[in-house]
Amino acid sequence: MRRSEIEAAIELARATAERCSFALPPFAAWTREEWTARGEELRPTLERGLGWDVTDFGRGDFARTGLTLLTLRNGTLDEQRSGRGQTYAEKLLVSAVGQETPFHLHRSKTEDIIHRAGGALVLELYPPDSDGPVRTFVNGVEQDIAPRTPLRLPPGGSVQVPAGVLHRFWAEDEPVLAVEVSSVNDDAADNEFLGGSPRYPEIEEDVPARHLLVAEYPALLG
Repeated sequence: MRRSEIEAAIELARATAERCSFALPPFAAWTREEWTARGEELRPTLERGLGWDVTDFGRGDFARTGLTLLTLRNGTLDEQRSGRGQTYAEKLLVSAVGQETPFHLHRSKTEDIIHRAGGALVLELYPPDSDGPVRTFVNGVEQDIAPRTPLRLPPGGSVQVPAGVLHRFWAEDEPVLAVEVSSVNDDAADNEFLGGSPRYPEIEEDVPARHLLVAEYPALLG
């Protein structure tokens, strides 16, 4: 991805959140310099992966395949294993019209995707080792979802995606602002894409970078 695409996506996400009266945490507005200047003070924040994440999943066409995310809170794998401390995560998701997050699954993470504002949020689910339905919660009610059958959620709607279930989603009619509430999130190791797409993009530095991305944290942490 070009850095200019990334910066534009973050600004659009911030504007979308403001328009939808979804208040963001202060770190959503921090510059790269503000992140790096605070060094060791922010190490626990960086280790938990809080912050901006923009990806085209290695497809090279962000308008058609991509997502803008802001990790708002996240625990650690140690906390999850012990069952103590912060055993949950929350993300903001902003999807443009027709912009798909492609089929992928999480081996460890169960997540609720909750539509907060915008057009229709359309999802497809299916288990990779079965042709049967996915038994899960839609709008808080347990039901069977036929595999690869579009599920359209209006604002306020939600679906639980169990661990191990392939899923993809996109926005229709208008951009969508959604949130993901889940068990601890491990983007480095707990994403498997059909076709082997990378989770994070390679970046072409065509403009100066204003925001620091989650994918860039390891270099800062050393």
